[in-house]
Amino acid sequence: MSDYVTVNGVRSWYDVRGDGEPLVLLHGGFSDSRDFDGNLLNLAGGFRIHLLDRRGHGRTPDVEGPVSIDMLVDDVAAFLEEVVGGPAHVAGYSTGGYVALALALRRPELVRKLVLVSTAYDKDGWMFLPQPDAQLPPELVDRYAEVSPDGRDHMPVVVRKFAEMEAGETLDPAGVASPTLILLADDDMIHLRHIVDMYEAIPQAQLGIVPATSHLLFWEKPELVTRLVEDFLTTEPAPIMPVRRPGGFLAQPQR
Repeated sequence: MSDYVTVNGVRSWYDVRGDGEPLVLLHGGFSDSRDFDGNLLNLAGGFRIHLLDRRGHGRTPDVEGPVSIDMLVDDVAAFLEEVVGGPAHVAGYSTGGYVALALALRRPELVRKLVLVSTAYDKDGWMFLPQPDAQLPPELVDRYAEVSPDGRDHMPVVVRKFAEMEAGETLDPAGVASPTLILLADDDMIHLRHIVDMYEAIPQAQLGIVPATSHLLFWEKPELVTRLVEDFLTTEPAPIMPVRRPGGFLAQPQR
């Protein structure tokens, strides 16, 4: 069921699939909710999946003026409150993961479990970021033009404002209270050390490195990535010999 809803003053496209606990999926930058076709959308058999095209992306039009992480968090928070009806599991990919992380920090009551796929909490975590005047691959521009109400010629405007935002704020992952799964490709655009730092900072974090993949791991190993996310959302950790988790050796008071 796809429709439009005005959230935080933005007429936004969304879709709802399946039944079960609510799961909100946030797509990557300069892309749209089609990022999840053939991968996390397959979880609709066990979850009520909510797709949201973020402002200026996909079928949601751009809004005049600059964009900030506060605006994007407010957009998603309003969507959760007005469409989803309350807290949900939230999964974000790439820049969508940055938004999901900021949401978990600023509106923790709205996030049950958090999934971060190929994202960073700081601009230095990326090996490279899009520049305001970047020329994007023709395939990406074509994909944008297929659904954008703003038309192909508007994409440079979107690239500029979001590139300027992504060079900005550092988030503090230590403040995340939700159980969190962090997934990264072994040949990703994110520095591995950065991901390990994020994993070690989040109290209830799990970490997965997907072998033989790149930043496009959703397309390269969709079944594996989907299985890892499903397992995280439906089970609780039960390691036989934990070290850093509650009950583990390093978590015990040392004499």
